[in-house]
Amino acid sequence: MLLSAFDAMALVAGIRQWVELESPTTEPAAVNRLVDLVEAQLRALGLQVERIAGRDGLGDHLRARTPWGGPEAGILVLGHLDTVHPLGTLHSRLPFRLEGNRVYGPGIADMKGGAYLAYNALRYLVERGETTPLPVTLIYNSDEEVGSPTSRGLIEETARQAKYVLVTEPGRNGGCVVTARRGTGRFRLKITGRPAHSGVNHEQGRSALRELAHQILRLESMTDYARGITVNVGVAAGGTRANVVPAEAMAEVDLRVSTPEDAEAMVRTLLALQPVTPEVTLEVRGQLNRPPYTKTPAIDALYRHARALAAELGFALPETATGGGSDGNFTAVMGLPTLDGLGADGAGPHTYEEHIFLDRLVPRQALLVRLLQTLQ
Repeated sequence: MLLSAFDAMALVAGIRQWVELESPTTEPAAVNRLVDLVEAQLRALGLQVERIAGRDGLGDHLRARTPWGGPEAGILVLGHLDTVHPLGTLHSRLPFRLEGNRVYGPGIADMKGGAYLAYNALRYLVERGETTPLPVTLIYNSDEEVGSPTSRGLIEETARQAKYVLVTEPGRNGGCVVTARRGTGRFRLKITGRPAHSGVNHEQGRSALRELAHQILRLESMTDYARGITVNVGVAAGGTRANVVPAEAMAEVDLRVSTPEDAEAMVRTLLALQPVTPEVTLEVRGQLNRPPYTKTPAIDALYRHARALAAELGFALPETATGGGSDGNFTAVMGLPTLDGLGADGAGPHTYEEHIFLDRLVPRQALLVRLLQTLQ
């Protein structure tokens, strides 16, 4: 049986090597140390590997193709090597460790565990001299955690020749795979007022912070849970001293939307914001950086195929939708059957409690192998 071909502790040892090379998105030299390792491991399998140089202060990306099949992507497997955890987290707040059924480490769930399982699935096939009905292409990017600004083009270019897309982001809520994600947008407000002494000529001032308060209330009121819309003002700042009418203020806004129609409407609304306070200017910049990933009949068919494979392996594979974005958003909106959340099952991503579950590693690994073996 396929499950017996894998050993959980051997998988942990492989994942550990990736986790212990810390790779925060904003530290390209650190990210590239992990890219060096992964590139060498992929080349050792005989894969055709391209390394795409990083730019704009971000790390390199890898695209690796199986030596069998034609030039088309066939099955495109997506993973990222960057994490949100700053350098030093491994030694200060989140050391790699095994405690009972939990394996801890920075980025282990999101998503070095799943990224490693994708590589290991191909290693399993190559070492047995086994090919798959469709060629397989792996992309490991280094900027997913900041919206994939330098890798989106690479993903979309490769996806145009793919038949299926598998995303090894972590499993959700007890092992669910993901069949829908909300779209995400980021916006920045810049407000300019007029300074004045708060005691001598307060009436001559135009408070940028007061205007920001109006805008925060306006923005937060746009949240509509029933429609899957959230508008979150996550950062706000302004002013210089308590006795000065603040002349400048800013805010950073996160937008989440469930449908393309709402995405278009909300982006238009945010970019058209106008100031409430006379003689104050408001500038809004931003865009949708991940389109909504909605479940289509093709995605449902791919999910049902995966669910049947999981049943053959002896475990259930529920599905879920999530508000977080991934690179699967880009391929789903292209109309490709995209199945997300196929990575290691875990919890606490982006926190100091981030972990994966030891007893679920082998089943998730086996499922990836079976998907590669059966999709055609």
